[in-house]
Amino acid sequence: MGRRLRGFAGYASFDASEAEKGAEHLLKPSNRTEANLLEQLDMNRLPRHVAIIMDGNGRWAERRHLPRIAGHRAGVKTAREVIESSARLGIEALTLYAFSMENWRRPHTEVDFLMRLLREYLRKELPVIHKNNIRLIVIGRGGQLPPTVRRDLDEAMKLTSGNTGMKLVVALNYGGRAEIVDAVNAILEERRKAAEPEGPIAEQEISDHLHTAGLPDPDLLVRTSGELRVSNFLLWQIAYAEIYVTETLWPDFHRASLLEALIEYQRRERRYGGLSPGRKTSKSHSQAVS
Repeated sequence: MGRRLRGFAGYASFDASEAEKGAEHLLKPSNRTEANLLEQLDMNRLPRHVAIIMDGNGRWAERRHLPRIAGHRAGVKTAREVIESSARLGIEALTLYAFSMENWRRPHTEVDFLMRLLREYLRKELPVIHKNNIRLIVIGRGGQLPPTVRRDLDEAMKLTSGNTGMKLVVALNYGGRAEIVDAVNAILEERRKAAEPEGPIAEQEISDHLHTAGLPDPDLLVRTSGELRVSNFLLWQIAYAEIYVTETLWPDFHRASLLEALIEYQRRERRYGGLSPGRKTSKSHSQAVS
């Protein structure tokens, strides 16, 4: 991250070269728990891309006998903390699942509040995001979002398009199946316009036409609230992602929770369908998927 970050939540400014001093130097632990976790974190083995299904806002509010919108507001604070921490650690890309195509089925009042909350977030946080060299990317079928939301998002992406720091990817009106369909249709349309002969579509062609084209596939997929499903999120891209599920509801997923997920990721042995170095197998099992 060859740049200087300032202004996040009152933390002191630092230069990216200071990463060599350790994660605890970058994040300034606020308690002993965070300090212990930071000591365990290997800065040389962080995931390039972390994707998060932010789940549990409604349940968090219900457990406190609060309206669901209170949970969404609390979730925004968590998002701010996770974005800040990820940027400070030097993670290349962070993707947050903010609103799925299925979320339109929720009550109109809740959907309307979520759209207003998004615009409010952009007004308050965009100057800080831009100042800290973070690039905002929005994925999903943006044409179906309210015009005012589309305008704000377009302006935010344009403002930060030249930034070279962490890529903050926000999935809005997003669905993994729809994304793959859109990619295939785009390929077919390009072939039609170019009058190219029909032929098989290669995996790389699809990857190049996804909303996340140009980004590394997620190394780590985090899901809060304990649900054991991927909810139509980045279906193509998470083929070999390590999946980390926590019972913690999203508004309670603070920096220590993020560090725990990163440490668990570093404990995993990523084999991409192969075997560990030096591990032997019989011929009859050599074709099995690991």
